[in-house]
Amino acid sequence: MHRKVQFLSSPSRTIFLAVIVALTLVLAIVPASAQNSVPPTAVQAAKMPQYAWRLADPARRLPAPKSQVSARATKHSRPLDSSDIYDNGPINGNTDAWTINYAFITSDSFNIASDQTQITGMSFGAWLFSGDTLTSVEVSITSLENGGTSYFDQTVNFTQGNCTFNEYGYNICTETGSFNGPTLNAGTYWVNLQNASVPSGDPVYWDENSGVSCQGQGCPSQASQNSVGSIPSEAFTILGNGTTSTTSTTYSDYACPPPQPGFHDLHELSSNAQTSGLVAGGAGNLYGTFANGGSYGAGLIYDFTKRAGSWFVSTLYSFLGGSNGGSPNGVIIGPQGALYGTAQGANGYDLIYRATPLPTACATALCSWNETTIYQFTGSGDLGGGRVTAFDSAGNLYGIGGPGTYGHGAVFELSPSQGGWMAKVLYSFTGGNDGDGPNSLLLGHDRNLYGTTIGGGNNNCVNGYYPCGVAFQLVPSGSGWTENVLHSFTDEGDGYSPAGLIQDSQGNLYGYSICDHEPGGCNYNGDFIQYGLVFRLTPSGNNGWNFSVIYNAGWDAEACADNDWSIFSNLVNGLAMDAADNLYAAEGGALFFCNAGNCNEFVELYCGQIANITSGEVLVTGKADIFGNIASDANGNLYGTTTTCGFGTLQRNTGMIWQYSP
Repeated sequence: MHRKVQFLSSPSRTIFLAVIVALTLVLAIVPASAQNSVPPTAVQAAKMPQYAWRLADPARRLPAPKSQVSARATKHSRPLDSSDIYDNGPINGNTDAWTINYAFITSDSFNIASDQTQITGMSFGAWLFSGDTLTSVEVSITSLENGGTSYFDQTVNFTQGNCTFNEYGYNICTETGSFNGPTLNAGTYWVNLQNASVPSGDPVYWDENSGVSCQGQGCPSQASQNSVGSIPSEAFTILGNGTTSTTSTTYSDYACPPPQPGFHDLHELSSNAQTSGLVAGGAGNLYGTFANGGSYGAGLIYDFTKRAGSWFVSTLYSFLGGSNGGSPNGVIIGPQGALYGTAQGANGYDLIYRATPLPTACATALCSWNETTIYQFTGSGDLGGGRVTAFDSAGNLYGIGGPGTYGHGAVFELSPSQGGWMAKVLYSFTGGNDGDGPNSLLLGHDRNLYGTTIGGGNNNCVNGYYPCGVAFQLVPSGSGWTENVLHSFTDEGDGYSPAGLIQDSQGNLYGYSICDHEPGGCNYNGDFIQYGLVFRLTPSGNNGWNFSVIYNAGWDAEACADNDWSIFSNLVNGLAMDAADNLYAAEGGALFFCNAGNCNEFVELYCGQIANITSGEVLVTGKADIFGNIASDANGNLYGTTTTCGFGTLQRNTGMIWQYSP
């Protein structure tokens, strides 16, 4: 929020200081929730006649009278300095200002002209009582005025430059702070200042200049206080460059991937969100779940959509916990755009829910959806839980779960009926050659079901520790379904524990598996290595299928670091396919290497990349990030989440939602 400065005569200054001290004491004891209220002085200032035109037309900016423009304006008649990203104009010093302490927040927009622009600092004009020195200010950079996505939030130390003593008894100084800020792509952002600190405790004000002599895209800045509309712009400069990456050159658990063409950090996640993979809707919306958070702390369903050029996360439904469900685990899109998924129930068994928009038109973008439990697992009928994966044209819902008849998992069907939904087990795995523990399932173009199991198979996995898993087909047969094993994995070049099955327009199946460096297994020179493979299953004559490995994530191991490594893991975590049948993979893992030659002490470095498997092109690399999943929309854009990083956050282990645009 902003607070208008009342410029007093010298005899009145003592009274003014007493009021400020009293205000400080009052604010110190006000609960945090009360800080959102607007101080009366700020309301009055925003309604002053000289600012009425700004409230009526917030985009309008009039130049200040020439008598109010300082000599520094002459400098800004030239183009931006080499270190300036955006300059909103010089200090006026003899007009007015707005508070940036006492929990009030000043917020002004600025524009970035090109991708991969690193912010390295800022300067602004500050009003200080004579003898005071500004020590620090909390600086944040966000996608909206004091809100939206946060790219940077840090208390910054400022150094004082040129000062001029004005007629009101203030020193008007240029304050400059340097910091390792975010690397931003082209667009509009907001810089917010609050919690300014001076030794005496006196207030600090941000000089107002109405954007006169502004230099850079988006001039002049839009200024805002949250409750009463637009106010004059402030004097400030955003410093940085467009070539330096924020990526750390030293090894760190959570150093971020460098900004790269086409790659965008859209939204940073909270540390306990536990987001699922994203699914793309037909209208450009992305949907997902958080296992934690929401109004009741039991998780939520969210919509991620672009409005007016900015991305927003909106809560569609907050789970209540208990019999209503909690800790949701992803969604799929069903008929009429409804969302379906699985959540934990109150009795130790899962439930399956449906979420739908309100039946009447929503007046805002924040309306909650309706949620209904369509099936509650009870443990009877060989089913105690599971997750849904696909619909057929008749509205039947298919999924995988367990325990099944033999305790090794099952494929089930939910069919709508007049009394609700009826569940039926289609196939129970035995744990033998037919597989053990289904972990993916899709409805094929031929209306057969296809999937993978984490274990089972021919029991000839080369390392001897566990069965390697199978890719299977389920075909309707009379009143039941018959399983055909399409491939039984061995870890001899084909990996183990297959997952993530998807299908292209020609009927070919794709999935990924894990390969270990073990005697006789996937061959790789080095110490212990674990990496991902992408495989293809192509239908052939007589109901046969040809298996082939089409991508190996391990051969680029040394690209993850420039050091000798001893333990390396780079797994494929998700596949996606666009409308042109281009196949994409999201990868992630970790590298352990000897610390400064001491192999009794290891350093861990996270790795990851996004690859176009069809073209063989690596689209995005991240030396210290884990790309957890991937989705494609109708326009060929890729989306996903990470379990670490985010370009601007101070806690670089929170993760983010990202976009790659070809």
